[in-house]
Amino acid sequence: MKLHHLKPAAGSKSRKIRVGRGEAGRRGKTAGRGTKGQKARSKVRQGFEGGQTPLQRQLPKLKGFKNPNRDPFVVVNVERLDQFDAGSTVSPDEMRAVGLAKQRGRIKVLGEGDVDKALNVRAHAFSLGAVEKIKAAGGSVEVVE
Repeated sequence: MKLHHLKPAAGSKSRKIRVGRGEAGRRGKTAGRGTKGQKARSKVRQGFEGGQTPLQRQLPKLKGFKNPNRDPFVVVNVERLDQFDAGSTVSPDEMRAVGLAKQRGRIKVLGEGDVDKALNVRAHAFSLGAVEKIKAAGGSVEVVE
């Protein structure tokens, strides 16, 4: 094989269509644009709707923005803490090890469900309902920074 033997794949290269080259040709006179009108005379920009208010102007702008630096809480409900032994200390690392929370993010304990064991719970945040339920069961709460 030599350099002058190389050819592009069949069908990958097509010849440029020459339009508007006399009335005798297939694409002469109006050059495939039909007769008269805006599209026959010049280019129409994308999204133009003939003077009607275009769709992108009819739709409302979205308000606000999404904060890229937001640090969301991972939510753990009180009823899920029931799997730990009574009297044990439940820290964020232990919750992650058991699979209650993802590896990243701060943990917030919410008051969904009931807990009947006295647990010492350590987390980044607690709801008021969760604090009441944990203390009612004889446990304690500690906020971790």
